[in-house]
Amino acid sequence: MPAANPVPRHRAYLILAGAAYRSQLQYRGNLLLTLAGGVAYQGVGLAFLWAVTSRFGELGGWSLAEIAFLYGMRVTAHGLLMVPTSQLHSLDLTIRTGEFDRYLVRPAGALTQLLCRQVHLPTLGDLATGLVVLTVAARQVGFEPTPTALLHLSLALVGGALVEGACQLALASFSFRMLSNLALRGLVDDIMNTFGGYPLKAFPDTARLALTYLVPVAFVAYLPAGVLLDRTEGLHVAPWLAYAAPLAGPVLYAAAYLLWRGQLRHYASSGT
Repeated sequence: MPAANPVPRHRAYLILAGAAYRSQLQYRGNLLLTLAGGVAYQGVGLAFLWAVTSRFGELGGWSLAEIAFLYGMRVTAHGLLMVPTSQLHSLDLTIRTGEFDRYLVRPAGALTQLLCRQVHLPTLGDLATGLVVLTVAARQVGFEPTPTALLHLSLALVGGALVEGACQLALASFSFRMLSNLALRGLVDDIMNTFGGYPLKAFPDTARLALTYLVPVAFVAYLPAGVLLDRTEGLHVAPWLAYAAPLAGPVLYAAAYLLWRGQLRHYASSGT
């Protein structure tokens, strides 16, 4: 008999992710608590920004409403990434325990199976918080929801998620050689969380360059927010680069995926 056609990867992801979410939704009390935890975590960051701007009035020339808009974009992009890909942080564990061996002998892609192994529910709280903050801040700054502006905002959010995802996927791929580099990924994640919600104009030139070209924090939310708030003249990059910032996400993620595929060839089972 002819072999059955394999399930397309996007459909395999939807099937596995749907099963993972259905299993977690059986415990609704836990769902509410974890959502509250995600909201509280991101709320602390917003409260700190409010305290800073209340003390100094502005930060890098940005008002509280503008910073809240930037922060909302950053958290929304982070949520868009983490809801489907939070299990990437479990790669080191699956390698050490031998769980990753099973991914290589199944018809679904190894990365797809890794991302769907479980669901980390607090990431839904991140996404919800980001959307609420972004919506409220957009009204405060007078954001005009024209079709062009909404399209640019949507592309910027997806592009920002892909920029952060590219950094995490690229670093995770080296686990096939190093067995564990979770500390390095945690460092990059901390940099994104710590500086991603601030206008980079408030930092020294060296820091701005590092947060643009070394760790591309600026491309997640700062540069797109500058365009949407009509602040391109105050950015530290050429205006055309700020307008093209949403394109950085797909380009960087495609490069990170190629790196993942290349490093996967160096995987050696732990034997457990």
